[in-house]
Amino acid sequence: MPPTNTASSGQQPGKSGRKKGRKARLIVLVLVLAIIGGLAYGAYWSISTVRASFPQTKGSITLQGLSGPVDVRRDGYGIPQIYASSDEDLFMAQGYVQAQDRFYEMDVRRHMTSGRLSEMFGESQVDNDEFLRTLGWNRIAQREYDTELSASTKKYLQAYAKGVNAYLDGRAGQDISLEYAALGFTNDYAPEKWTPVDSLSWLKAMAWDLRGNMQDEIDRALMTSRLDAKQIADLYPQYPYSRNKAVVQQGEYDQLTGTFGSQSSSGGTGTGTGVGTGTGTGTGTGTGVGTGTGTAGASAGTATGTSALESQLSGLQDVLDDLPTAVGVNGNGIGSNAWVVRGKHTITGKPLLANDPHLSASLPSVWYQMGLHCRSVSDKCRYDVTGYTFAGMPGVIIGHNRDIAWGMTNSGVDVTDLYLEKITDDGYLYDGKVVPFKTREETIEVAGGSPKKIVVRETNNGPLLSDRADELVKVGKKAAVDTAAPDRGDGYGVALRWTALEPGTTMDAVFAMNRAADWNDFREAAALFEVPSQNLVYADTKDNIGYTLPGRIPTRAEGVDGSVPVPGWDSDYRWKGYIEQDELPYEYNPARGYIVTANQAVVDQDAYPYTLTTDWGYGTRSQRITDLIQQKIDDGGKISTDDMRQMQMDNSSEIAKLLVPALLKIDTKDKDVREAQKLLEGWDYTQDADSAAAAYFNAVWRNVLKLAFGNKLPKELRVKGQCLWVEPVNTTGPADEAGKVRECGQREAGQAQPDGGDRWFEVVRNLMDDENSAWWTTPKAGTRPAADNRDELFRRALIDARWELTAKLGKDIDSWSWGRLHRLFLKNQTLGTEGPGFLQYALNRGPWELGGGEATVNATGWNAAGGYGVVWVPSMRMVVNLGDLDKSRWINLTGASGHAYNSHYTDQTDKWVKGELLTWSYSKKAVEDDTSDTLVLKP
Repeated sequence: MPPTNTASSGQQPGKSGRKKGRKARLIVLVLVLAIIGGLAYGAYWSISTVRASFPQTKGSITLQGLSGPVDVRRDGYGIPQIYASSDEDLFMAQGYVQAQDRFYEMDVRRHMTSGRLSEMFGESQVDNDEFLRTLGWNRIAQREYDTELSASTKKYLQAYAKGVNAYLDGRAGQDISLEYAALGFTNDYAPEKWTPVDSLSWLKAMAWDLRGNMQDEIDRALMTSRLDAKQIADLYPQYPYSRNKAVVQQGEYDQLTGTFGSQSSSGGTGTGTGVGTGTGTGTGTGTGVGTGTGTAGASAGTATGTSALESQLSGLQDVLDDLPTAVGVNGNGIGSNAWVVRGKHTITGKPLLANDPHLSASLPSVWYQMGLHCRSVSDKCRYDVTGYTFAGMPGVIIGHNRDIAWGMTNSGVDVTDLYLEKITDDGYLYDGKVVPFKTREETIEVAGGSPKKIVVRETNNGPLLSDRADELVKVGKKAAVDTAAPDRGDGYGVALRWTALEPGTTMDAVFAMNRAADWNDFREAAALFEVPSQNLVYADTKDNIGYTLPGRIPTRAEGVDGSVPVPGWDSDYRWKGYIEQDELPYEYNPARGYIVTANQAVVDQDAYPYTLTTDWGYGTRSQRITDLIQQKIDDGGKISTDDMRQMQMDNSSEIAKLLVPALLKIDTKDKDVREAQKLLEGWDYTQDADSAAAAYFNAVWRNVLKLAFGNKLPKELRVKGQCLWVEPVNTTGPADEAGKVRECGQREAGQAQPDGGDRWFEVVRNLMDDENSAWWTTPKAGTRPAADNRDELFRRALIDARWELTAKLGKDIDSWSWGRLHRLFLKNQTLGTEGPGFLQYALNRGPWELGGGEATVNATGWNAAGGYGVVWVPSMRMVVNLGDLDKSRWINLTGASGHAYNSHYTDQTDKWVKGELLTWSYSKKAVEDDTSDTLVLKP
């Protein structure tokens, strides 16, 4: 589910001055590192400086504002369990404890969400701040706080902020975090007080990372410059409903009652128009904006209008790519797993619930583990909950209380639309009239520089994202305008309509879920979870399981499915409303005895009257999990907690099962290539870190994608990969002073490489029987042969992969392994992302060699456009045992602490890599038995 990341994105050379400026993402580091270089072994940068910010975990501390004492018990991994006698004391203590461990992370997040990173890091962040100010997350969060949230939620947010500020009181920057000590050399920045709105704003960043198909909208529109409708349909195939099951497999939509789902075990055929990625070609407009079912239509207008749209969207993609990856990965394939098994299939006789959200790798992890316990649950103190939360936000996001457990995966429903707007200096065209923009002026304060003022313009569809790139403004003004907007004004812009840009009640939902005692309570709480829309899985101690899809999900006009940008000047393309909560899909105690969600289609194609999205994940992981469950329970088998853990670590490659039999039939002729090809003989398709076969296959797969599709896609589809300074793996490249080389995910000039996610699995599956498809052709390159059909292209991929891995891993295939290619680097989200030297060494960790891979249950994702390095991961793993909550298990990607040299900085990572889970104590006795340190907060 929710978002962040710390790995930096690669930059393409030769762009505008704006792009060059971003290559040094944190330009202030030049000065910082220069000073630190002279002081690294000096008295200032001493052990006492490093340890000054470590939290006090024993003894007692007096906090003004508490009504009674609060106990903070930490286990051997520093994970806190808080015990209080009132709600306000509980959440005040949560704020204090999270600030002890993670305040720098919290501070960076709030500056990011409010578009104020330049205040901390200087001029290099101005462009990012401009874009985030245009979205206006902080402004929406303020409106939520003022108008939408319940009185109790506001009270909890205020108590949390009071706890954070109690921690900040009297502390200088270097007493809070090592990073502030570094910033202090060049910047007089000092942390300001925490506010309730700071907590709410992070929900917007979470929603942005899980926003749905906006990237697909851009890609499909850009594809029209080079591909026809049939070719685009090839690249966006239908969801394979017959092979990969939807989440909800029972019930039918009742048009009389307006409900979907049931408790019965009988399935329904359903009515309505269905869901899915259609294959129609659609109809176009004079600007090249296509509508239709699943694919962008070819433009019926002028070439200049089409060019305007392509240029606008290409520029917008540049802006999105350059955002800090802490805002989320800009690409496809990322997802999560969550599944629940009812007691009739488990050893305990009660449900087991597993969850592992897949997010960008970050240091510290986006998640923070903790327990929030009222000593006695009553009207005065209503919580006894434990799980994963975000540093900076009260409550628990994913976890369990004494009665229920819940997990989340991203639903992928389409809650964003891009609108091409016809604009002039006076406003924008709407139904034949010029409407004035809604405008606001924003001032961006810049550390070490002069403030910058920007004007944000909004149409009735949302903010003009295109205003945030100079080249987009220029293109818009030059664009020719014809039949769709005959006044021939100043050009075009791109506006964003997004549900998260409207105030909502998601924070209310968090507390309501934390208190829920049964399925009805949980459903009522879920109805408040408006943004982002999530798949919620449920289990309780009474042996019930369930699934529900909440969220504010738009309805569109007939023939408009959200798959491509649409004209903003025509009211027919406006959203018509939102699906009512009681009409959204759910499932309760299905006869099969389990529910699996892993970003696949929520409902079958013909079982639902609304279009939820045209861009589901393709169900590779979800079906593998389903198969693993079925294999275990066939003939009456029972599933244990450890079985659930082992399923989470499943490394099986579904695309390898499809391709390897065909690859083994290819006569490669070259003995060196044949030597590598033989690795695939007898391989069980498991991508373990020590597997040479997995290394070679994934290299072949990457080259198949490059040869079949890379040189046929429009150059505007510039999917970027990571750039990292890494230990050499028999590669060459510019070296830093530590002897490391820069591994970049850049593609060859003018080539758009597919990312390799399970959409591409389906693309290739559908083409396998068409051996002479034009997709299987590729030109000769040097001594590498051309290909005119499938098998010739496979032969070329086998050759290219052999020599690629020879360059990277050496000629001796006995030394090859997947983990040597597929490595995880954990990078501090700010001062560890750019530049060599002391801070990189001090703040970053890794590499770790990983198994798993793309669209694998153990989803250590890699982007084929940028190499084999790990770009997203299971950000945490948990298995809740509803038969005995103290026998539940959990793990985090890093550790509880955000302090670089604290023992809990990455103390869970090695176990996470091995697939191990930690004891997750819940009852008071179990917590007491596991307690290593106790801190008492006194009023």
